[in-house]
Amino acid sequence: MTASARLATLAKTTLWDSAYLALKSALLEGRYAPGDRIVLRDVAEELGISLTPVRDAVNRLTAEKILDRGGVGNGGGATVPLLNTHQFRQLMTVRSSLEPIACEAAAQHANAAQLNAIEVTLIAMKRSVGNKKKEQYLAEHYRFHFGIYTLCKMPIVLEIIENAWLRCSPTLTLALPEYMPGLKRYEFHVAMLAALKRGDGAQAAASIRSDIESARDDISLLLDKAGSN
Repeated sequence: MTASARLATLAKTTLWDSAYLALKSALLEGRYAPGDRIVLRDVAEELGISLTPVRDAVNRLTAEKILDRGGVGNGGGATVPLLNTHQFRQLMTVRSSLEPIACEAAAQHANAAQLNAIEVTLIAMKRSVGNKKKEQYLAEHYRFHFGIYTLCKMPIVLEIIENAWLRCSPTLTLALPEYMPGLKRYEFHVAMLAALKRGDGAQAAASIRSDIESARDDISLLLDKAGSN
């Protein structure tokens, strides 16, 4: 992935928050992979702002353990970490515990228009695979999940889920070359949305749990292999 594809130029308002949100969005949508360097000068140029708000945003993401400090030479900045198997499985345990809860709660609040909008992202996920657009797939995958979770009306739970995603999303990109072409977990997403449309929160929760556990097991194997090399 090229750096220019990751971030959009910002308007000159609330630059610190905007830089932080831009970097968060890029991480959540899988636009950074483990080992990618986040160089302050490069990010500032992409966003069209000065170094100071970018430095503040990167410092915050480092303090939150989303990024690792250093490893970027004289330009300053941070590095996207590669999780080990134990770290990854812990984060996926958080996800498999809380995301089904958010999904089941969302079933109580979702209306037809909201679910139709979520279905658009599901269709876009499948189309992006056919078009071999990995970045689009990752973005739509994130929008699908959080389109559901934002309906749960549990902001603290949503905040914890987002933090877990921020920490594990780059590592999730490791599975794409092998699993994306066959949409291995796509049917879990289809079942999840169908259950939400029926108002069956328990089944929707079960589908999302299966989705997360399948990803956890597959990527843990990849991390184990990488660690043994």
